[in-house]
This record gives sequence, C-alpha cells and structure tokens, in this order.
Amino acid sequence: MAFNIFEKIQRRNQVSLLKKHKKVSFADIRLGNYNHFILDPDIKILKIDDSASLRNFIHIFVGKKASLEIGKNFFMNNFCSINCLESISIGDNTLFGENVKLYDHNHSYETTPDFKIHSNQFNTEPITIGNNCWLGSNVTVLKGVTIGDNSIIGAGCVIYKDVPPNTILMNRQELISKSII
Repeated sequence: MAFNIFEKIQRRNQVSLLKKHKKVSFADIRLGNYNHFILDPDIKILKIDDSASLRNFIHIFVGKKASLEIGKNFFMNNFCSINCLESISIGDNTLFGENVKLYDHNHSYETTPDFKIHSNQFNTEPITIGNNCWLGSNVTVLKGVTIGDNSIIGAGCVIYKDVPPNTILMNRQELISKSII
C-alpha cells in the first residue's frame, strides 16, 4: 500500500513540475510510474496535445531554448526517452514501442591534431516524426531525421536518414538454410 501511495505522489510531482513551468502546455495527459522530466527554465516550448499517454520509466529532457511538440493521441511505452537540445516534433496518432530513444544532437569532436570528444559541446539538427507513425521497440532516431506520415519503423532500427511517408522500414536478416547430408 505504501508503494502505491509513493507512485501516486511521484505522478503528482511530475504533473506539478509541468504545470509550474511557464513554457509548458498540456491537456489530458496520462502518466505512468517513475517518469522523469528535466526542463531547463529557459526552454522555448514543451507542448503535449490532447490524450497523451506516457507509460512507466519515461525520461524527457528539454534543454535551453529547445522545443518539444507532441501531437494528439500520442502513446509512449515503457523506458522511452526524448533528449532535446534543439527541436523535436511528433505528430498526431503516433505511438512508440518500449525503449524508443530520440536524440536531436551529437557530441562535438575533433580529429586533428588529436582526437578529442567534447563532453559539453553539441551539434544539433531537428527531428520531425509525422502523423500516424509507429516506432517499434528499441528504435533509435538520430539528429536531422524526418519520418514521414503513416510510417512504421520496425523494432531495433537506428534511423539516421529521412524516411519517406507511407514507408515500412525494418531490419532484415536473411535466413540461409543448407541441407546437411
């Protein structure tokens, strides 16, 4: 029973955090347990439209001057994360399977004269996901990608290039059978 009370308090705290932020708007959001929002005080916008459902262990980070806009009837399954330093837009009637990850940025790096990765410098490009899309479990979407309307991205795909509308994309493995005689 104490566990259920803790979960309810945690959900209320997350909704309260969203309500208190002056650049956040949402309506009819359903939150699961142990979700985590990290919002810079100076975000551009976080807009979550009607009938959004975020299951359990969701992580959403929106950095300074970044914008995250989520359309109507959005569903996000367990363990998903959105990491936004510039702009991410998700259309209406879109759903994410478990463990979907969105990153609109990469760490900056140098290769000459010596190889060096910068932990606090980033290259960013927007992500746009259209209406009526389904991203299967363990899909990762990288910076600069547009996924067109009515697209299905199969489980385990890493999306690093644009996906045209009305596309089904999946990792393909061919089974090669040989007879043993």
